[in-house]
This record gives sequence, C-alpha cells and structure tokens, in this order.
Amino acid sequence: MSAEALILITMLLPLVGAVGIIAARHKPDVREGVTLITASAVAILVVIIANRFLNGEEFYLTVAEPLPGITIAFRIEALGMLFALVAGLLWIVTSIYSIGYMRSHNEKNQTRFFAAFAVAISCAIGIAFSDNLFTLFLFYELLTLSTYPLVTHSGTAEAKRAGRVYIGILLGTSIGLFLLGILITWFVAGTVTFQEGGVLAGKLDPAWAGLLYALFLFGIGKAALMPFHRWLPAAMVAPTPVSALLHAVAVVKAGVFTLLKVTIYIFGGDFILSNDVTGGLIWVAATTILLASMIAMSKDNLKVRLAYSTISQLSYIVLGAMLATKSGLIGASMHIAMHAFAKITLFFAAGAILVVTHKKLISEMDGLGRAMPVTFTVFLIGTLSIIGLPPLGGMWSKWYLGLGAVETGQLALLGVLMFSSLLNIAYLLPIPVRAFFSKPANGEHYTEINEAPKTILLAMIITSATCVILFFYPEPFYQLATLAAGGH
Repeated sequence: MSAEALILITMLLPLVGAVGIIAARHKPDVREGVTLITASAVAILVVIIANRFLNGEEFYLTVAEPLPGITIAFRIEALGMLFALVAGLLWIVTSIYSIGYMRSHNEKNQTRFFAAFAVAISCAIGIAFSDNLFTLFLFYELLTLSTYPLVTHSGTAEAKRAGRVYIGILLGTSIGLFLLGILITWFVAGTVTFQEGGVLAGKLDPAWAGLLYALFLFGIGKAALMPFHRWLPAAMVAPTPVSALLHAVAVVKAGVFTLLKVTIYIFGGDFILSNDVTGGLIWVAATTILLASMIAMSKDNLKVRLAYSTISQLSYIVLGAMLATKSGLIGASMHIAMHAFAKITLFFAAGAILVVTHKKLISEMDGLGRAMPVTFTVFLIGTLSIIGLPPLGGMWSKWYLGLGAVETGQLALLGVLMFSSLLNIAYLLPIPVRAFFSKPANGEHYTEINEAPKTILLAMIITSATCVILFFYPEPFYQLATLAAGGH
C-alpha cells in the first residue's frame, strides 16, 4: 500500500467505524464488534506505518489548499509517529475496557459514546500527522468538539456544567491565544509548515520570541497548564472510559504533543537556547507540577486526585519541551507514552472499583485490596511507573528530563522534578497500601465483592504489563523520541 493511502486510510477508518457503530445501534454485540474490529485495524496500521517510517520511508499527503500557501497536508515525522502509536494502540485496549464498563454500569447512550470515541481517535491521528499549524489547529478544534458529547455523556446538570467549562476553556484559549500565535508565525516567517530546526530563526526578533511562545504555551489549553487547567478535573464527571480518553489516549496528550511540535519544528531548540526564549516561563510549568501535586494530596475522590496528578505530569512534558535540550526533548517525548500507559492503568482500576463497589472516595477503600487483589495490584504498578521507579517505564522519561535540567545547569528545576516524585509517592502510594493493609471501616467485610468483569480486568492487565515491558524494551518510543529531538 502506498504511503499516501496508508495515511488516508488510518485517519478515515475510525470515521467509517463510527458510521458502522451508529448503523448497528440496535444490536449491541454487532456495534461493539465493529468497535473492536476498527480499533484493531487502526492499531495494526499505525504499527505498519511506524515500521516503514523507521526504515526510512517518507509519508506525505496534501488534501487541499483552501488559501494560497495554506494547505491541509499531512507528513509523518518522529514525534507525530510516537503520538499516533500511543493513540492507536490504546484505543483497542480502551475499547475492550469500555465494553465491560458500559455494560456493567448500565450506561445510557452507549452508541453515541462509541461513535464519538471513534471520531475523537480520528482527530487525534489527524493532529499527529499534521504537516503544518493550520492542519493541526483544524483537527485540534475538531477533537474538542468531538469529545464534548463524551464529557456531557450522563446528561445531568453537573455533566452539562462540566461540559460548559470544558468547551469554554479549550475553545477560548485556542481561538484567543493559539490562533493568534499561528497568525503571528505566518506573518513573521511566511510559513506555518513544520520544519527541522524551526522556521523563526533569523526572522523573529528574539526580544519578542518569549511573548510568542507564551501565546502557544497558554493557548494550547489541552496541555492543562495552570491557570487554564480547570476543565480537566471538571470533566471527571464523565464515565471512566472517557477519563481514560482525556488523560491518556487523546486529549491532554494532543495538548502536550502540540506544544512539543511547536517547540521543535516552529521555534527550534537552538533558537530557544541561544535566545533564552522560555526564560521565566519555564517556572509556570514547574509551579504547575508542584501545585497540582499538592492539590491532588488533598482530594479524597479518586478520579479527581488522578485528574490533578495528570495536570502535574503534563507539566513534566511542558518543562522538558521548554528546556529544549536533546535530553529534555527526549524525556518529554517519552513521557507522552510512559505516562499514557501508567495513567490509563490507574483510571481503569478506578473504574473497576466504581463498577464493583460504587465507591469513589479513597477513604472508603480500606481493606478493599483483599477482595480485589488484581485491581489494586495493577493500580500499584501504575503508581510506581508514575513515580518513576524501576522496573517500570516511567523511570526512563523522568531520567531524561532530569538529564535535561542538568544539561542546562538549572539544578533548581532538577530539585522540582525530584520533590515532585516524592509528592507522587505521597498522593498515590497510600491508595493501594490502605487497600491491602488497612482494616475496613465499621468492621465491614467484603465477602460479597469480587473482581470486575473479565474485559475490564483484561484491559488493566494489558496496560500494567506494558508499563513493565517499557522498562526493559523502551526502544520504539526511545528511537522516535531521539529522532524528534534531533538525534540519529
């Protein structure tokens, strides 16, 4: 199959799947079969593309030119390939999980859920393969719109309120700041096409570079940098598979991916380092890392605690991007994948607990580990990967982020990363410890409680096992991250 056909089919297949899901709305087994077949096909396609890309094949496709010099075009480079792999591989696992969750929880509007999920994956792959800022912005906005029905899935007043916060912040930042940054880039550089080494060097007065970078930094609201983070905890009212989509598969990863892509292919690492472009802005990321971790410690609702954990972890990627050194960029790129597999494991476990026990509060989970040992074991694995301990994949991305801080001589930022890992221990590790070693409150015995349905367990086991595999075999993501950072 030609490179152009592969790009087009990979992006269009989820949309075809969405149509099939809607057509099979009266037959749940067929509808879910369509979901699994489509997700499996997309996973296979992204692996084929990655293999051919790493063997030196070039992938480029121009679809249209709506304005002179402004194209809707796609080109696969290393960073986009990494993001597409994460989204493509995790869709199939999330689909397996979602089938068990949605049925066990007797969720309404399941057809709409699976269809909107498929459209969101198509948008995420469009973002990953974008050749320029115009194409990326188009799919970035479509991703926001396609996930809105998922956030408001339950239809309650709380869900509708969360949806207003979600769409208000994400559209407000992207149209008010991100789009302005794109227009300035076009005016200054004469192009918005991504290029190795960036497009701004020699064309933008370094005195203004920090301001332009700030427009992207705060305009890419999906990166959930404070103070534009409130949409993420608000969206926790959605079903757990939606939380998985938001935190691991597509939405927030689209945000930090976009910021990384702007850093590498619009500004360029050399331009940033030689002109101290990020300057004091890097402390916005450092502050978000610490503040979000501290807020997470105060939350008793498990999903809300995980949401603030995500806000903190995303700023690891933002910080790595702004360090702009090779190690910092490798660490940031790898953390997209490492955090995705670890955090989705934690959300899967949270959903399993909710399905079986209807418990949302951490304070109610004492002793529950003895009734649900598999669930809390995978939660422990995900926790240790987020903390960055061997033998789990999260260690590698944190290692390179630390090296990036050392390379720039910013030991205070290294201290932030190390202190944050201690905070990770403080707000995540007590959850499985309490579940396994504390006695249930009020002398409660969990004789009636068993593990979640098999599809939920299978998905959790796959993602937690991947966290271990990525410690021993991080090569595919490391190779792509190194290429994106300018290595060979």
